[in-house]
Amino acid sequence: MSRSRLAGLGAITATSVLWGTTGTAATFAPGAGPLAIGASALGIGGLLQALIAVPALRSAWPGLRANLRLVLLGAAAVAVYPLAFYSSMHLAGVAVGSVVSLASAPLASGLLERLVQRRPLSRWWMLAAALGIIGSVLLCLSRLAGPAEAAASTPAGMALGLVAGGTYATYSWVAHRLMGQGLGRAASMGSVFGAGGALLLPVLLATGGPLLASSGAFAVAAYMALVPMFLGYLLFGFGLARVPASTATTVTLAEPAIATVLAVLVVGERLTSIGWTGLAVIALVLAVLAIAPANSAAPASLAPPSPRVPAAG
Repeated sequence: MSRSRLAGLGAITATSVLWGTTGTAATFAPGAGPLAIGASALGIGGLLQALIAVPALRSAWPGLRANLRLVLLGAAAVAVYPLAFYSSMHLAGVAVGSVVSLASAPLASGLLERLVQRRPLSRWWMLAAALGIIGSVLLCLSRLAGPAEAAASTPAGMALGLVAGGTYATYSWVAHRLMGQGLGRAASMGSVFGAGGALLLPVLLATGGPLLASSGAFAVAAYMALVPMFLGYLLFGFGLARVPASTATTVTLAEPAIATVLAVLVVGERLTSIGWTGLAVIALVLAVLAIAPANSAAPASLAPPSPRVPAAG
């Protein structure tokens, strides 16, 4: 395995650890709804991404303008993702909401690469995706076997989790695609997340009042925006410049495992032996990806341009 790929996988794994704390952190602001939490986390975090990327955005403006539709697609996905993701966790629980959202993302990402870029998916990716699905199903079965009131809202939460997974895969693919067009990492991430953050501001203004009601709620919002979202997506962009989007979204299957453990230890959610088995299967996914490529080499006539990522920014 090349050092570049190893560094990319390491950065995305670190991102997963940070993202895995978000569901538990949100429980410390019970007065704020999932829309307020999502809009504050990725809205503010996205604008900060754009702020630090201003010089790169200026330099890359001609390329961004030429790829405006792609940027707008990514921005729309960024705006929808946190609203669906935090609503999913609110309805289905931290563990199941995280698992469904993140476990469905590799499938959507791989299909995007297959249908749009016509990159054949390797057997290793299929194995990793299948294992991810199995692990996720086991975790969901663990939740559905719980109290009736929890099981009643689980289907709606799982449906929103699928929306979150699809939009997460979309903006990951868009950012990677922009880098493949020769745009820098900072410009690609800053444009997509900055525009997405701007789209989330009206939602934040409409729902964010409870986040200012107490110092605790404000601290939760600040943590979510600065650590998992801002710092996390800096690491995620670093990783995306070095591995395909399908690999990146599959590596982040570590997030629901971390979120589940925190939900059990901190929030007090219960996990049966079936659920713990699901966590073990997801860990196996990471092992598969660490030793094998996610994509087969595409035919020369169909292969997309290789990303030209500058050394800095």
